[in-house]
Amino acid sequence: MKYTEVAIQLTPYSPQAAEIITALLAELGFDSFTENPEGLTAYIPTHLYNDASLNSFFNDLTLDVKAVYTVQHIDDQNWNKQWESNFEPITVENLCRVRAPFHKAQEGFELEIIIEPKMAFGTGHHQTTWLMTREIFSLDMKGKSVLDMGSGTGILAIVAEKLGAAHVKAIDNDSWAYENARENVAANNCFRIDVVLGDAAAIGNQKFDVILANINLNILLNDMERYVQSLNPGGVLVMSGILTGDIASIEQAAKQHGLTPVQSKTKNDWALVHTRKTS
Repeated sequence: MKYTEVAIQLTPYSPQAAEIITALLAELGFDSFTENPEGLTAYIPTHLYNDASLNSFFNDLTLDVKAVYTVQHIDDQNWNKQWESNFEPITVENLCRVRAPFHKAQEGFELEIIIEPKMAFGTGHHQTTWLMTREIFSLDMKGKSVLDMGSGTGILAIVAEKLGAAHVKAIDNDSWAYENARENVAANNCFRIDVVLGDAAAIGNQKFDVILANINLNILLNDMERYVQSLNPGGVLVMSGILTGDIASIEQAAKQHGLTPVQSKTKNDWALVHTRKTS
């Protein structure tokens, strides 16, 4: 798959502005991001890239920083090498370490997950993936059926199985993420994860004890009813991919669909909302 790279320089640099831009670009189809001391770099499958939409995005941006961007299209043989060069291991407290195959193993963590960095969103670098990974450790996964919706690299599905989930279904609508997740599932010796290419319709008639949905605000609001239908009574729906300012909207929608908000957690400007189906 060909990718388009958008390098964004922020003057003055602001991590908060970088996070907001990341969230907004994700809604335009950008699925991978790296940050640097001057700004950030965003990647989007070339077939989804649109010059006019990006130009309009930056013209309408209202932040207290100046954003200047450059665009380049990355050939198939070069883009993954470029992405890998930016990949560093990630740690979620002392619970989980996420590393690439070319990094050395390290002791001192409850789990160590191997993720091949192939541009798919969900390597653990993003705050929402960190939040979701941390939240899984607070849940009782033993013997549970789990849905990882918008699974990206499959990291959440892998952690769920490693913590005892009886069965995990990992769904993503991006073909590259689908292939990458399958590779990562195999690399981590997981045997109870089904990786599926599709959207919410791919859930089918299955029921789950835990649903993990790390996507974006619009999709969460649009598909929440479908998630609730697939959740067993007493089951948990954990959602992220949203900014802190979106917490109220997600909690309100959750209540409308018969869910009880349990708690919300934040990291920088990003948020997670944990809900439960009471009946």
